[in-house]
Amino acid sequence: MAYLFTSESVSEGHPDKVADQISDALIDNFLAFDPESKVACETLVTTGQVILAGEVKSNTYLDVQTIAREVIKKIGYTKSEYMFEANSCGVLSAIHEQSADINQGVDRASKEEQGAGDQGMMFGYATNETAEFMPLALKLSHQILQELADLRRENNEITYLRPDAKSQVTLEYSDDNKPVRIDAIVVSTQHDDFADEPTMLAKIKKDIIEILIPRVIAKNPQYAHLFNDAIK
Repeated sequence: MAYLFTSESVSEGHPDKVADQISDALIDNFLAFDPESKVACETLVTTGQVILAGEVKSNTYLDVQTIAREVIKKIGYTKSEYMFEANSCGVLSAIHEQSADINQGVDRASKEEQGAGDQGMMFGYATNETAEFMPLALKLSHQILQELADLRRENNEITYLRPDAKSQVTLEYSDDNKPVRIDAIVVSTQHDDFADEPTMLAKIKKDIIEILIPRVIAKNPQYAHLFNDAIK
């Protein structure tokens, strides 16, 4: 029996991803300067504000505000009209020393006996459907956002894009579990106001079909046939 499979992806400018990237950057920097660092950081972002929180045990000092602003700047939030901008947003640090209770569950004299503290375990699966061992729908959803981000940074063919975006790809599979076509592609993105709403919607749809999707196909020619029904 044929069936549909959908995956969704969010861009680097999506609030969830902004928070993830700031947290990742803090961990990377702590470990770069002190490989023995113990870091449990969370980041919250909202309009004009970034809040850094967590517990850290490290022999290094970091300017966490500067690190957070550099991440935000790299993502593309560089204009005050976005209501969230790298240089002007508030960055509040509530990072403090790792608690003794957690530390005693982590540190051991022998590294082989070191614990994981209160960290959870994540599980998933790999598939040989793509070279990245991810489901094809997810791979294509990621690729759409990567190309959209490139178009935004190039600021040439499409000049109205803002950082936050989301994509979703729905694939139809045959009875023998082979992808036969893309049933639907959804792209949602922040953008500047450049005309009335119907005109903007028509322009964005046209640019997605005629500019964005051809770039995705060019990077994935082996899947070109799947796009035939999705871009009409």
